[in-house]
Amino acid sequence: MLPLIPWPTEVVEPAATATGPAALALPAVRVDAPAGLTAVVAELVAAAGVPVSDHDTDGPAVPFTLRLDPAGGPTGSDGSQSPERYTLQVTAAGIEATAPEPVGLLHAARTLRQLVVRPADGAAGGTPSTVPVVVVRDAPRHSWRGLSFDVVRHWFGPDDIRAVVDLVGAFKLRVLHLHLTDDQGWRIEIPSRPELEKASDNQVGGGSAGYLTADDYRDLQEYAAARFITIVPEFDMPGHVNAATHVYGALTADGLATDAYDGIEVGFSRLWFDNPATEPFLRDVIGDLARMTLGEWVHVGGDEVLTMDHAEFAKFVDLAQQIVREHGKTPVFWQEGARGPVEPGTLLQYWEPKGEEFDRFVAAAHAGARFIMSPGNHAYLDMKYTPEHPLGLHWAGYVELRDSYDWEPTTVIDGLPASAVEGVSAAVWTETLTTRDELFSMLLPRLGAVAEVAWTSPQAKDFDAFAARTAAQAPSWRAVGWTYHPTPQVTW
Repeated sequence: MLPLIPWPTEVVEPAATATGPAALALPAVRVDAPAGLTAVVAELVAAAGVPVSDHDTDGPAVPFTLRLDPAGGPTGSDGSQSPERYTLQVTAAGIEATAPEPVGLLHAARTLRQLVVRPADGAAGGTPSTVPVVVVRDAPRHSWRGLSFDVVRHWFGPDDIRAVVDLVGAFKLRVLHLHLTDDQGWRIEIPSRPELEKASDNQVGGGSAGYLTADDYRDLQEYAAARFITIVPEFDMPGHVNAATHVYGALTADGLATDAYDGIEVGFSRLWFDNPATEPFLRDVIGDLARMTLGEWVHVGGDEVLTMDHAEFAKFVDLAQQIVREHGKTPVFWQEGARGPVEPGTLLQYWEPKGEEFDRFVAAAHAGARFIMSPGNHAYLDMKYTPEHPLGLHWAGYVELRDSYDWEPTTVIDGLPASAVEGVSAAVWTETLTTRDELFSMLLPRLGAVAEVAWTSPQAKDFDAFAARTAAQAPSWRAVGWTYHPTPQVTW
């Protein structure tokens, strides 16, 4: 089985039934792509260890032609009309990708990167990489396929975020949701509230930290957008706000600023709806975030507000939703947003596996809300792999690779219509993660499992096959410096 993650809609290997070479040698590749794609595609080819050339070098360069076909027909045996669909064809003459939109062509290039077989250790000098002769027809199951990344509990800066963008893209995910504000720190410049920068130099356990300037944020979004990944910012409210109340005492009930906080407890901080300082603060923060955001969505939190009654909380949901929409964006809340008056199109991100509010979620879906599935016991990749694992938490249980793979998004919430599921997001929280290597060791290999849940038809999933494909991908992760956890559930 070819080492593809997520597994495609349809794979045809002509060499299995026809005469001719089973693989194409790649001494070099010449990329012919639409404007705006060439550099990113060349980057992917080079990351696979294949030289990229504009002309013949040390023999003929293999053509990799990426062609837009706006009138392209259905893809795969299920006849998908997804705008992300693509076809990748490798023959003895070269490589061709076709897709109705540029994002599909980039997905095809990502598939090619995974197919490249590097020379074995000890191979004669100059031995080229190869790629199997194959046809891949592919399209995703869900449109929202993402990762929620906490850069607050421990600070991860622009270079780390770019590395995560590259990892997200490798698995054909489309969304990177950045958790930018919490009790410990504030990680995004708000031009109308520059004092919030004072809350940036703190994190779990203390020590120096930082924040994204408006220019940093713009640059990151442009880097991600070139790879067809949308960055979704999150301002968490009306709880998880100690960093804000540490700077603005006027936001508290008694008008006194709160102390800085470097622990990991939740649920103790809050805003007060009737406080005259609250609505102007929300309008400034959400408004600036929306104006600075290139994508469609702004996440306004709503989780773990443990000391507020539902009536007051519902007012926050209503107001935050209004402000986001006034700025032309679509609001996203954590699942608790279902306690408020959600509007059609509002997204709710499900995370708590206990399910006390299933009836409320179903009612929200019937009101037009849509759901992103991030159940903690499957998709929270900061959960420990095992009780002995040195990193992570375990409030949602222990999440090994198979736990991240064996679940079905449309059946997580009893009674929720499958049509209300917008997609799937993994999540990684950084209470215990302090370095990029630690972060990536929690993401890999489990992020690939969640990506396959989001992309691949349930009928085509098979954990043993996935584990074998994961092992086959590990050398490419090592080649680019991505640390991974060698789970015993994979024969490495």
